Amino acid sequence: MELILGFLVLLSCLIIGVRHGGIGLAAISGVGLLIFTFVFGYKPGNPPIDVMLTIMAVVTCAGFLQTSGGLTVMLKYAEKLLRSNPKYVTILAPITTWFLTVLCGTGHVVYTMFPIIYDIAIKQNIRPERPMAVASIASQMGICASPASVAIVSIVAFMAMHGHNYSIVQILSIAIPATFSGVVFAALWSLRRGKDLDKDEDFQKLISDPKQKEYVYGDTESLIDKELPTTYYRAMFIFLAGIVIIAIFGSFPDLVPHFSAAAGKPPKALSMTVMIQMLMLTVAALILLTCDVKAKDVGNGSVFRAGMVALISVYGVAWMADTFFDNHITLLKEFLGQTVTAYPWAYALVAFFTSKLVNSQAAAIAIVVPMALNVGVDPVIILSFISACYGYFFLPTYPSDLACIGFDRSGTTKIGKYVINHSFIIPGFIGVISGCCVGYVLAHTIL
Repeated sequence: MELILGFLVLLSCLIIGVRHGGIGLAAISGVGLLIFTFVFGYKPGNPPIDVMLTIMAVVTCAGFLQTSGGLTVMLKYAEKLLRSNPKYVTILAPITTWFLTVLCGTGHVVYTMFPIIYDIAIKQNIRPERPMAVASIASQMGICASPASVAIVSIVAFMAMHGHNYSIVQILSIAIPATFSGVVFAALWSLRRGKDLDKDEDFQKLISDPKQKEYVYGDTESLIDKELPTTYYRAMFIFLAGIVIIAIFGSFPDLVPHFSAAAGKPPKALSMTVMIQMLMLTVAALILLTCDVKAKDVGNGSVFRAGMVALISVYGVAWMADTFFDNHITLLKEFLGQTVTAYPWAYALVAFFTSKLVNSQAAAIAIVVPMALNVGVDPVIILSFISACYGYFFLPTYPSDLACIGFDRSGTTKIGKYVINHSFIIPGFIGVISGCCVGYVLAHTIL
């Protein structure tokens, strides 16, 4: 009974907190901590300090990338690719938004791409819903395939804390092909979704009004013809070089400094989480010193603000969840350990619905991964179903999905009468399920 009551407190805090956003979720988690400590008598758990420091370093670097204009260069190249192949926008748009997220570590880059994708689709007489909805899904699936994302650095740190020293390259060798496969399958399904525009009665009725037709087919501002400063390009190359260096150190542990451990034990390699922290801060410093960036402007960028919100959210949620699960670890090990061993897909379902509950892959990982490791779930299973950490497309409440609907001036990307029958749900399920299948095969082959 105590376990059930405690779980209800945890669930209530998550539901209430999500309604107030990421920072609100952290604040409400503090209430849950107080209840667990003073009412249930639980010993407080430990906030994931190493994870938080790593997130802070990565977000700082990404903030400098955006402020320096390096992100603008990436968007310019992405637009050039799409406009050079307009007939294939339904396939190329989601691949492009996925790749941008992989490079930058945040799905927020997709907002700039939506008007470009729409403009290309409508001028090719392609139903805008086809590329736009799956592009929104793809931008979020790329989070769990990016070495610069809060989600991936959290997994690396949590694994290391529990003695599973998988390199970032090993994790990405599963996550990248798994999520990419999910994006491609979802894009292929989207090729024929919905009615063609010339057969869509609602669309034809809309453009029968000359003013509405002008609005629907209006031009969108382009980056292609804009001359960007050389410092923008320099910032992009510095950032990409930093990602490559992280991958090299992750692949070749012998390159990492080793330090003496306790007497009689061999020297121990520097933690990869510490390496990521140092390298990300160094990359940020190089951008600051060579690319005409004002440090005070970094805090005003959308990428930095979103990352800091994720950091605070992970802090509160992970601490509250650790307090609850740590005080019931024996029972949970017996029940969940046996369940996941018998039914590996159970972990994927828990990750999926937790993600929807907290509207964040990073926050879901902060709750589910430590719990799973504590109860003895095989790390291979956790990495197999990394795609399942994206479940917040289930209801169309996430900002990128709402923005996608807003940017589609044709009205084809929409929320249905029953709410759940929206434009994102089928490509979302196709992406996640196929990503999990591919990830399961890869993880059991590679690890």
